Order: sequence, then structure tokens, then C-alpha cells
Amino acid sequence: MSRSGYTLPVFACAAAIAALHWLRDRQPLTLASIDLIEPAQIAEIPIEQVAGLSENTALAITRSDPGDNLDLTKDTPIWALVEWREAGEAVIIKGGEGIGRQMNADDKPAIYAYAQRLLRENLQRMLAPGEKITVTIILPEGRSLAVRTSNSAFGVVEGLSLLGTTGISQPLSTPDQLAVFRTELQNKASRFESLVFCIGENGLDLARKLGINPEQLVKTANWLGPMLVEADLLGVKEILLFGYHGKLMKLAGGIFHTHHYLADGRREILAAHCAIAGLKSPDIEAVFNSATAEAALTYLKSLDASTGSDWVNQVYSAIAETIDVRSQEYIQSHSERGTGVTVCGSILFERDRKIIVKSKTAGLLMGKLC
Repeated sequence: MSRSGYTLPVFACAAAIAALHWLRDRQPLTLASIDLIEPAQIAEIPIEQVAGLSENTALAITRSDPGDNLDLTKDTPIWALVEWREAGEAVIIKGGEGIGRQMNADDKPAIYAYAQRLLRENLQRMLAPGEKITVTIILPEGRSLAVRTSNSAFGVVEGLSLLGTTGISQPLSTPDQLAVFRTELQNKASRFESLVFCIGENGLDLARKLGINPEQLVKTANWLGPMLVEADLLGVKEILLFGYHGKLMKLAGGIFHTHHYLADGRREILAAHCAIAGLKSPDIEAVFNSATAEAALTYLKSLDASTGSDWVNQVYSAIAETIDVRSQEYIQSHSERGTGVTVCGSILFERDRKIIVKSKTAGLLMGKLC
């Protein structure tokens, strides 16, 4: 069995608790107890070091442990600097060195809703009435680690994100994780005829902001094929595939396990659809030779801007329709339901979480979901 660990927000919270404990009691904490909130359980996190920097400031350090998840943050140090304040709200949270900035949100630190809630609720319980603190989360290795992630594709630069909807870190590429996802799917399929499949946290976050019922959202990670088949077996009538274009477009090429270690094909899929749409050979070649799917999209946008064309819409609309067709074919090939298989629609979004395109079926499904 694979060993679960905890997400980065949990370790940031643990360090903050340890630093605040030193400020209150002038005693180092070796183990921090955290209410994870999601799920409703307590985590015990070892603290490596606590130091008082002044009468009003303390620093604590812990280290990330995501379990058996293939996470590049494994063993990376997380620091929390806690300072007493005189005025303002009880807990102010800041991003220090190594915490990314959100380019599409006025450079706010990439500390998202769950991390904010986790820190505030745990720290406020330790504060007496009228006490106020500023918490600065620091990831000393965050800037260097960020260049090995896709954060910049989602508008986060110069560091890592404190992202997630839960405190538990599960291995995303193991059969154990698929079992977890299937259990969630089975639960939601018993309550809803229409569900939304999101590959990762960015899709989940954007879907909620669009007004989709969170109870109808299902995280799939890279297991889209098995999850589609499972949904069909459970009698789910409609699935909205909601994902970053650089991942979801793989389905248009018949790739239903989207981990890059197993298969890619994005540039081939993009170039093929550009050719079908009638793009000229030099432009097809430029798309094919783009370093990333995001770079290819940027190239198509530049063509539209300079020539008044509509290549982004033409190419991506064709890709979205192909995703729908290939998904239906994939389900059909594994289904015993005959012609009444689960209907699929797809929505693709870009790095700043703006929707590029909705397939025709997706447009109909969104009308029901929102």
C-alpha cells in the first residue's frame, strides 16, 4: 500500500503554530497538532527548529512529507515567520521568498483558499481576544523548484503555490489513488446524473468560481480513461470534462491516461488540427515546433491579432469536438449499455484560467450545471 502524506499548506500551518507557540510561551515546540478541517482529523507534524528573533518575532521550520506521492517538494523546508501586531485583523497571511505570485490577481501571493482557511482557523484558536499577528510563509527552495513545475502555465511565477482542497496528499499516479477517486465517483454518481471531471486543482478551483456545485466535481488526476468507464458503469448520464488545454487535448489523440511519463502527443494533435483547419505550412511548422502547448496557443493568438483571422477558435473548437467524439468512442468500446452510454462534453482553459473553448455538448451541460 502507498503511504499518504500531507499537502504543503499543512506544513506551513505547522511551522506557524510552532512560531506562535514560542512567542506565547517562550518554549520550542517539537510536534505541532493541526486540525486539517478537510478531512476532519488531526495531524501531528514534527518541527525541526524554532528560534526567537526578537521579543515580537519568531521563526519555525518544518519539512514537507507528501508520503509516497511523486512530489518534487518532498523534504523541502518550510519556514513560518510570526510577528505580533497592534492593529488590524487577527491574522494577516503573507507570502515570502519562494511563494509564487499570481500574475492574474494583482501579484497576490499564491496562497489559496484552503491554505488561508487552515492557517486562520488553527492560529486564531491560539490567540487571546485582541491579539493580532502577521504570518509570513517562506519556501527557501520554492523559486528553484518552481521552474520544474507547470505553475507558470497557470499564471504563478517566482515560486510555488500553497494550493489544494485537502490536507491529505495522495499518490496521484498509483492504483491506490485511482481507488480513492473511484470511491468518490461512486458516491457522487449515486446522487447526481451529471458530473464534472477535473484533472487537477486548477480545474476544481475554476469550476467552483463558475458556479458549478462542488458536490458534482470529481477529481481524476491522470486517470481519465478508467474514470470515464467507471462513470458509464455507474449509470452517469453526462460528464463535463473540464481541464487545462495542455492536458485535456491529449484525449483528442486517443490518450486517456494523461501522465507525461506514459504518453504525450500535444504538438502532433495541435499541428494536425491546424492542418485540417487550413493553416499554412510555415504556421503549422511553427505550432509543431512550439516548446509547450501554451506557446503554440500564443502563436495562434498572434496570428489572429496580426491578420484578423480566427484560428484559435477554429482549431480549439475542432479539438474540443474531437475530445467529445474520442471520449464517446472510448466509453463505447468498454460499455455494455449499447447506445445509451454516458454523454461527454469538454471545456478547455488556458494558463490564466480563462476558458478557450466549450464544445457544443459542453455548452448544453453548463446550462444544467450552473
